Amino acid sequence: MKFKKALVALAAASVFSGAVAAEKLSVAATPVPHAELLEFVKPKLAEQGVELDVKVFTDYVQPNIQVDQKRLDANFFQHQPYLDEFNDGRGTNLVTVTGVHVEPFGAYSNRIDSLDDLEKGDVIAIPNDPTNGGRALLLLQKAGVITLKEDSKITATPRDIADNPKDLDFKELEAATLPRILGQVDVALINTNYALEAGLNPSEDALIIEGSESPYVNILVARPDNKDSEAVKKLAKALKSDDVREFIKKQYEGAVVPAF
Repeated sequence: MKFKKALVALAAASVFSGAVAAEKLSVAATPVPHAELLEFVKPKLAEQGVELDVKVFTDYVQPNIQVDQKRLDANFFQHQPYLDEFNDGRGTNLVTVTGVHVEPFGAYSNRIDSLDDLEKGDVIAIPNDPTNGGRALLLLQKAGVITLKEDSKITATPRDIADNPKDLDFKELEAATLPRILGQVDVALINTNYALEAGLNPSEDALIIEGSESPYVNILVARPDNKDSEAVKKLAKALKSDDVREFIKKQYEGAVVPAF
């Protein structure tokens, strides 16, 4: 009799628990626009049985480390050149799930209105991580401010500058700090996620900015062991939905560009 009652109780519990519990998916992201995009798709994922837990970070290192160490499932904050450099330098094996959007990289200043106004010895701040520092220098080269050595690529550093007509002083600083020190330098090259977070409007405030053809697509990243999981696949599909495309266009007005 006790056994029969236990079975009845178990069956009832299953009915009232709503059958299968939602699968949890923890994703690291920088605040803007990555975390905002994840929060936007969270309700849709909940309808599909995925409980999305967004963990916000303000640096470019811990999100990869924590995914690699299996403390988090995935991350959304970086582009492919940065991931490749990180994997090579840290011995990790993180992989791209899908590309989502482009954040055109820009140059900002509180002192001048045009790069033509740069004076001899002015201080230029760029990110100190290999790929974003090189990306900044390539943008300045495109603007005619400097010339890099012929074989310079995305990993270029100030040592790769071949011609610096105005003898500009380059300071390499952590990407997240650049908006905060904008008033202490003449120009700062800032990643759009940090620019937006600081209240800058890239389409209006940037002295020069990459076009929508930028190859630095921001990607959803996971590990080889979970990249094909149903939860990660559902997240990837949600991030590339028509709803997200329209959200990006309306919310960021050209500061963030859909890559799908």
